[in-house]
Amino acid sequence: AGIVSAKGRSLPNENYTPFIQTDVAINPGNSGGPLFNLRGQVVGINSQIYSRSGGFMGISFAIPIDVAMNVAEQLKTTGKVQRGQLGVIIQEVSYDLAKSFGLDKASGALIARVLPGSPAQRAGLQVGDIVRSVNGEEVRQSSDLPVMVGAMAPGKEVTLGVWRKGKESTVKVQLGANGQDTEMSEEQASDPSYTPEGQTFTIENTGLTLQTRSANNGKRLVVVKAEGAAQRAGLKRGDEILAVSQINVEDESTFRSALESTGKTVPLLVQRNGSTLFLALNLQ
Repeated sequence: AGIVSAKGRSLPNENYTPFIQTDVAINPGNSGGPLFNLRGQVVGINSQIYSRSGGFMGISFAIPIDVAMNVAEQLKTTGKVQRGQLGVIIQEVSYDLAKSFGLDKASGALIARVLPGSPAQRAGLQVGDIVRSVNGEEVRQSSDLPVMVGAMAPGKEVTLGVWRKGKESTVKVQLGANGQDTEMSEEQASDPSYTPEGQTFTIENTGLTLQTRSANNGKRLVVVKAEGAAQRAGLKRGDEILAVSQINVEDESTFRSALESTGKTVPLLVQRNGSTLFLALNLQ
């Protein structure tokens, strides 16, 4: 029937398109057809379907027409498509993470990593910043940010509303182009080499047993066991804890000191399999 059930949906491996979700039947050969509104206007390009059976019974996704027209115009004028890029790795702000960062609601895009040489790094964006607006437009969830930035031309300056260490501030960033200046070398992305052994200790009331290990670039705290609150937060054996409430930690004393200066819900910056993410440790 062409009923729209959701807008702004993000799909795996497609960060730049805010798909329209509908019940339009898409079969092999007819993707690329128009999605009409009741006035006969084309509002989207039917693109793909998710279905358990492989048939048209399921949900389908259409590319919004303004996105498609922007792509078409770029192809006509320059022969290629370029999208603005910040050069950050982001994650969703959960309710517990919002509490740990002192936010009044779970919204925005949490920066878990700033890529070296990126526009974000040059502008001074930091790990732990939460981007809440772009040029005054609210970022309701993390998937909004790539769409909003990607719709702008490389080289354009944008103003980001950022929540940093309990305060609202603005950061101006000149956008780069997708694929420029953000590639990481294999050496940068690889895990550090550890010495075989280190000092093991347990942090009371957290369920964490940690080990201090020496790495090529200094000391690291590695999770040996995660029980209780730590397990509920999603911590796993082998995770590296890089920061507690945005305070860098590398051994037992720095970890305990950082933990004492925080509240009951603590944001931990964790490295796992070469990627970084924030987890909220709830000590209530």
